[in-house]
Amino acid sequence: MASANNVTELIITGLFQGAEVQKACFVLFLPVYLAILLGNGLIVLTVSVSQSLRAPMYFFLGYLSLVEICYSSTVVPKFIADLLAKVKAISFKGCLVQIFFFHFFGVAEILLLVVMAYDRYVAICKPLHYMSVMSRQLCHMLVAGSWLGGFLHSLIQILITIPLPFCGPNVIDHYFCDLQPLFRLACADTSVEGITVLANSGLIALCSFLILLCSYVVILVSLRNHSAEGRHKALSTCASHITVVVLFFGPAIFLYMRPSSTFTEDKLDKLVAVFYTVITPMLNPIIYTLRNAEVKIAMRKLWSAKQSRMG
Repeated sequence: MASANNVTELIITGLFQGAEVQKACFVLFLPVYLAILLGNGLIVLTVSVSQSLRAPMYFFLGYLSLVEICYSSTVVPKFIADLLAKVKAISFKGCLVQIFFFHFFGVAEILLLVVMAYDRYVAICKPLHYMSVMSRQLCHMLVAGSWLGGFLHSLIQILITIPLPFCGPNVIDHYFCDLQPLFRLACADTSVEGITVLANSGLIALCSFLILLCSYVVILVSLRNHSAEGRHKALSTCASHITVVVLFFGPAIFLYMRPSSTFTEDKLDKLVAVFYTVITPMLNPIIYTLRNAEVKIAMRKLWSAKQSRMG
């Protein structure tokens, strides 16, 4: 397909219409984004400097928080700035860059959640072999594999999009650039591309979710052989992970598992997108710290050490 791009700039409709509503959204979402940076950044810092958080579980948690910061930062700063702008514009190349990094960090997070489920499976089902199986070398390889998987996924998405002709209109009905609303602007039939995106995005999310679900069924079954104290500690750790998985995968599967022919960018779709681009990254550090005593203790020690140096 020959590319015939007359569109160099895209106009974004945004989340809501009306100046007053957008100002209210600015007041709401700016503190939320700062909370994402602060909460996840604090986890990254705590895991990096604390000697008590050297277990593989915390190694993966630190990277998950780093991915959360990167993931939300591909969308939220531009979204917040646009709330105060009369014309919400983005260059066509900038749109492609946003799509690439949004899907890159999104799939990297999905794969990291799968890795964390595997870590919990080994810790609970094979405790005597945990440290030998989850070696530092394997942990680094699993994290690198998550980044590589995200990169390859995003590369496919961009290679699908670049050959499409865009000759107008240039108004994208969303509050950030994503594949399906962009496909609606193409001057060509995008049904094949829509199916490819369904396979590439939706099936990754669905298959990963099913793998996670099966892994936790196995873990819960194996907990019957543990002591009451062991069951409580394992369930507390797994409950945090399961909560994050449901919050992340539910909206993603809802949006990406529908065929492009039935994809409508209505208010519901946009609000669902807000949930996994803004709300979930903010909730993750709260979920992990509130349910994990070791992380809370390490954070308190970090704060005490900082106060001592200042005093």
